[in-house]
Amino acid sequence: MGDSNAKVGNKKHKDIIGSYGLGKRNERGERLIQFCEEHNLVVTNTLFQQPPRRLYTWKSPGDIVRNQIDYILVSQRYRNSLKQVKTYQGADVNSDHNPVIAKLEIKLKNIRQFKRKEQLDLNLLKQESIRNKYNVEVRNKYELLVNQDQIQEPNDQLNIENKWNILKQAY
Repeated sequence: MGDSNAKVGNKKHKDIIGSYGLGKRNERGERLIQFCEEHNLVVTNTLFQQPPRRLYTWKSPGDIVRNQIDYILVSQRYRNSLKQVKTYQGADVNSDHNPVIAKLEIKLKNIRQFKRKEQLDLNLLKQESIRNKYNVEVRNKYELLVNQDQIQEPNDQLNIENKWNILKQAY
């Protein structure tokens, strides 16, 4: 935030400045546009057509001059989230500046984070000692799981589905 007294005017400039600004562009307005280009920002006040009373953000003492020198800058990415941007003259803010209000409608996406499965190096199974160790471990794990399942349901014989689930766990 700052008080740069920049006037961007009503001349459209790329996707940064719309054609609904107020007044003529000054040197500080050019610098603001350059800043917006470098940081992929858009000057929201100039994107929406409003009556002149909704455009000016500052008026001089005696109401001789009215300028648009306060802006809301938004990332280009969120430009389509803007619904309305205007000033409110009647706000009791004890200042010669009018507050600028933007209405946004943001839709947040749920980003899924996939858990990576641990990659097994199956080439190690080509070595006979490692293959034998693996076979013993799988056999022991399988027998342990079968015994646990029989303890939980002693009267039921293991059906095919249970055997498959136990085998998957063992591997």
